[in-house]
Parts: sequence; structure tokens; C-alpha cells
Amino acid sequence: MPDELYLPHFKFYVSGFATSPFGIEWMRFEDDSPMCDLIKTVPHIAFVVKDLDYELSIRNFKILTPPNPPSEGVRVAMIEHNGAPVELIEFEK
Repeated sequence: MPDELYLPHFKFYVSGFATSPFGIEWMRFEDDSPMCDLIKTVPHIAFVVKDLDYELSIRNFKILTPPNPPSEGVRVAMIEHNGAPVELIEFEK
């Protein structure tokens, strides 16, 4: 995809979020990406949250990817809910 950004610690590429009117992001994984298979094979939905740590602390979600900064000013975590991956995103205030 055009303008892919490589995330070396996860061994995958992302693109499209900043230019999509719907916030759709494309993800392309290297064969040896450490991401869990659920994230690599099942499309996910993402929600913006005000406080990522708070959201993770008040609910008993299975955390697939702990909070991390994929880019400057952004923190994300991937959780599993009812068998589906869900991304929680916190933007710098």
C-alpha cells in the first residue's frame, strides 16, 4: 500500500489511517511478526479512549498486545472481546 509505515518491533507495516475518511488502516505482517494470530487473521475495530491505562484496569479484558507507542503521541493496546480483537487508542492530550 502507498506510504506504508514499518513498525520494526512488531514486524509489520501500516498505512491508510491518516488519509481514510473512515479511519481504515491497512496492516501487512512479515512472516515472523510476533503479533498473535488473532490480530493477524481477524479484522478488528478500534476505539479512542481518554485514558488507556484506566480502561484496561477497570475491565477484565484478555490483553493481546500491552500498551505501546506505535507512533509519536499515540498509545495503543489490543484486547480480545468475545473472540474478536479490539484496539484501544489513546492520543496525547
